[in-house]
Amino acid sequence: MTGTATPAAPTLTAADRCDRCGAQAFVRVLLTSGDLLFCGHHAKAYEDKLREKAVDWVDETAALLS
Repeated sequence: MTGTATPAAPTLTAADRCDRCGAQAFVRVLLTSGDLLFCGHHAKAYEDKLREKAVDWVDETAALLS
């Protein structure tokens, strides 16, 4: 089952970095083999393929708008 979690309090911090480019991570993708962290750009770029395999998807990109 794939879900989208929008936690009340952020679970990602400024210390969490995108696994692709090193920018601040705003998306955590939980897979059966572990988790991946992505900036908003790379999460969107890989979303179609990742959603197929994701156990959970934590999207905190709304923090970019505040």
